[in-house]
Amino acid sequence: MQETQTLEKIESLNIEPRPLVICDVDEVVVQFVAAFERHLMHRGFWLDVQNFALFGNVRRRADGTLVDDAEVRDLVRAFFAAEAGRLDLVPGAVETLDVLRRSAQIVLLTNIPDNYLEARLSNLRGHGLHDPVVANQGPKGPAVAALCARLNAPVFFIDDSPSNIRSVISEAPHCHVIHFMADERYLKIAEPIKGIRLKTGHWSEAQSYIQEMIAVEFASPPE
Repeated sequence: MQETQTLEKIESLNIEPRPLVICDVDEVVVQFVAAFERHLMHRGFWLDVQNFALFGNVRRRADGTLVDDAEVRDLVRAFFAAEAGRLDLVPGAVETLDVLRRSAQIVLLTNIPDNYLEARLSNLRGHGLHDPVVANQGPKGPAVAALCARLNAPVFFIDDSPSNIRSVISEAPHCHVIHFMADERYLKIAEPIKGIRLKTGHWSEAQSYIQEMIAVEFASPPE
């Protein structure tokens, strides 16, 4: 049902015949990890970044024991309920998207439970981001493939999640995939993924790559 709703939302978008940037939200546009760490600290936990995940990385401050997956899920749900509407921006995100918007259209594709979508929209609008937002759950490959099918122009996908990146590489192989992770600890331990065009935690690098590819692949024909 969720995938059907996502595809219906994509069909309703006004997609123009020009380059498209499909951008994740958490840890790409807004700072998820830093805010989640504060949330944990206030509740007697801490984030011990040992692998590219939340599960297996949350410990109790009292004795250092690992928190099981079920409790981590509860902590994430409580976090979104309390914080989804007030997350801080990743440095450079708004400024870069403002520049890219001159030559490309932007769609924000976010995996967030429906209960917190309105808070997410409020957060993004409050930061001055009024681009279309598509809520998704699960792998993002089908959604990106559906967007790619609607235009003949360069498409760029920016996400922090290795599973979403692999899904998009499989489902939309002609898409330019950028592995973006704002938190330096996670970026450092992220394993290489075959097929990505750029791995970065800085919007300036993403901007340079996207603008270069647009110039190469979508140059205006001579008059």
